[in-house]
Amino acid sequence: MSSCCVFLKLPTPSSRPSSSSSSSSSSSSLSRPQLPIPTANPRILCCSSNWVQSTLIGAISGALSFGLFFSLPFPLPSSSAATSALLEPPPRSLQTCRDDVVETRQEELLPEVVTNEGLVQEAWQIVNDSFLDAGRHRWSQDAWQLKREDLLSNSIQTRSKAHQIIKRMLASLGDPYTRFLSPEEFSKMARYDMTGIGINLREIPDENGEPRLKVLGIILDGPAYSAGVRQGDEVLAVNNMELKGKSAFEASSILQGPNGTSVTIQVRHGNCGPVELVEVQRQLVARTPVFYRLEQMDGGATPVGYIRLKEFNALARKDLVIAMKRLQGMGASYFILDLRDNLGGLVQAGIEIAKLFLSEGDTVIYTVGRDPQFQEVIVTDTSPLVQAPVIVLVNDRTASASEIVASALHDNCKAVLVGKRTFGKVYEFAHNP
Repeated sequence: MSSCCVFLKLPTPSSRPSSSSSSSSSSSSLSRPQLPIPTANPRILCCSSNWVQSTLIGAISGALSFGLFFSLPFPLPSSSAATSALLEPPPRSLQTCRDDVVETRQEELLPEVVTNEGLVQEAWQIVNDSFLDAGRHRWSQDAWQLKREDLLSNSIQTRSKAHQIIKRMLASLGDPYTRFLSPEEFSKMARYDMTGIGINLREIPDENGEPRLKVLGIILDGPAYSAGVRQGDEVLAVNNMELKGKSAFEASSILQGPNGTSVTIQVRHGNCGPVELVEVQRQLVARTPVFYRLEQMDGGATPVGYIRLKEFNALARKDLVIAMKRLQGMGASYFILDLRDNLGGLVQAGIEIAKLFLSEGDTVIYTVGRDPQFQEVIVTDTSPLVQAPVIVLVNDRTASASEIVASALHDNCKAVLVGKRTFGKVYEFAHNP
C-alpha cells in the first residue's frame, strides 16, 4: 500500500518552437488544426533516470498531499480444461478429490471483506506511512496515533459512517488537497467530464480560509469554454442556487444533467473581475482530443507527423494510436507531439500514452512516500509503437498528465522537449486495494 506526492516541473528547454511554412501538406483526420511546426534544432537536455514525478490513478491537482479511495473488487476465479470423449467415468473417489481442490482454489481467490473499522484503519495507515505535510500545520505521528485510538474506540455500524469518519479524520490534517473519495465519487472521476460542461472545479481557500470553487481546468472548445468561462474563474451559483459552502463534488453533481440541456452558471472572472451569468449547454459525449496532419519539411524531403493532444480523456489513447499509425502509413519519419496548453485529464490515460513511446522495462512513474519501503514503480511492459524520433512541445500550461508523458519520454531519452518550463503540478494518490 502506498501513497504519493511529488512536484512535477519540467526544465526549461533550451530550444523554442518557431513558426515555419510548409511547402506542402497532406492530411488525414480525426481533425486538423492549423498550428505552427517548429523548425528549430532542439537538443536533449539530459537523460537522467532520476526524475521527480509520481502518481497512480485519479488525478486531482493541488499541494503536496494525496486523496483516498477504497473499493472491494471481487475477481472471479478462472480455469481452463481440455474436453474429450471418455469411454468410462473416472472413479468416484478421484472425482471427489478434484472437486475439493477446485473449491479450495476458489476460496483462496476470494478477497477478504474489509470491515468498517478496517476501512478506517487503512485510511489512517496510509496517512501514517506517507503523508507529507507541506502546509502550516505541523503533523505529529504521536498525535496521529492518539487519533487512531479515539476513532476505533467505538464500533462503526455502517459503511457510510466509516466514510464520514475518514473525511473528518483527513480534514483534521489541515490540508485542503487531502480528501477521501467514496466509490460513487471516484466512479464519476473516470468519466470524460464529470460536470457535463467541460470544467474541473477545485476548492481554493481565500485569504480568510473560506473555500471558493475555482475553475482549475477547462476543456478547450468544450461547452463552458465556448460560452466564455476561463481557467481561474470562480463559480458562484448554478441555476440561481448559491454554491457557498458546497464541495467541488457537490457543485459538479448540481451541474450535471441530461445531454443537450442547458444550465445557467454565475461566474466571477479572475479574482476580482466582473460577475456574469453564462448559459451553457451540457455535452456528455466525449469528443476526440487528437488532431494531426502530415507536414513536408525541407522541400518535401522530410515528412513529419504532427499530433496535437488537447486533453487526456477516455478517447485519448485509442485516437492517438490511430493517428500515429495513419501518419506512419503516410511515410512520417519524425513525430511532433504537441502538449502545449494541455492541462491534463485522466492520469491513467497519460500513463498508457507514455507507454506507447517507451521500451519494455522503461520507468513511466513511481510513487514516493515518507518511508522508502512504500515506493512503487510503474514500468512499460510492451515495445514502443514507433521508433522514429519524437519532439514534445510544452509550455507553462502543460500540466498534470501532460507532464507525466513529457517527463517519461524525456528521462528515458525517447523525446526532446521544446518550449517553456511546464506548470509543475502535484498529484494526489487514489488508493484502490
